[in-house]
Amino acid sequence: MYDKCQTSKFKAASGKGMTPGARRPKAPSEYGAQLMEKQKIRFSYGISERQLSNYVKKASQVKGAGTTEKLYEGLEFRLDNAVYRMGLSASRRAARQMVSHGHFIVNEKKVTVPSYELKSGDIIKIREGSKAKKIFENMAERIKDYNPPVWISFDLNSMEGRILDKPKNTESFLDLNAVLEFYSR
Repeated sequence: MYDKCQTSKFKAASGKGMTPGARRPKAPSEYGAQLMEKQKIRFSYGISERQLSNYVKKASQVKGAGTTEKLYEGLEFRLDNAVYRMGLSASRRAARQMVSHGHFIVNEKKVTVPSYELKSGDIIKIREGSKAKKIFENMAERIKDYNPPVWISFDLNSMEGRILDKPKNTESFLDLNAVLEFYSR
């Protein structure tokens, strides 16, 4: 009596496999796209809303057209990010914990603040008491194939890293302009 099951009527009427009354997702508005980009930056760098807002304010105060570069520098020059970029940790979250636990010395001072702002020429060392810790075991094995960005280096023999230059936003997958527009509302 029935040739087709009831669900096939819905498939034909509303598109492939959609439930009756369901709508297709719309493309996000400009605001929605900016919001998604802002969240992507927050989660990839592991920072709070207030921290990102402060980085944007600081970058916006700089005279000239280099606002996106200043924002990128602010995010990349964080100590936890530099530890991650040197290849000493598997993720930024792990780098943040390593810094918080006091495993690093910056310019001969122990630093436990993950958001510590670095400058060109800063030297980051693994603390003597931390070199024997399990997280630093097999360091040579882990980072032998790792190529750090050109603005940072790590010397395995002396177990110290150096900030060589300002980071350039060339390989970034983040749209910093969308974030700046979001905060300029």
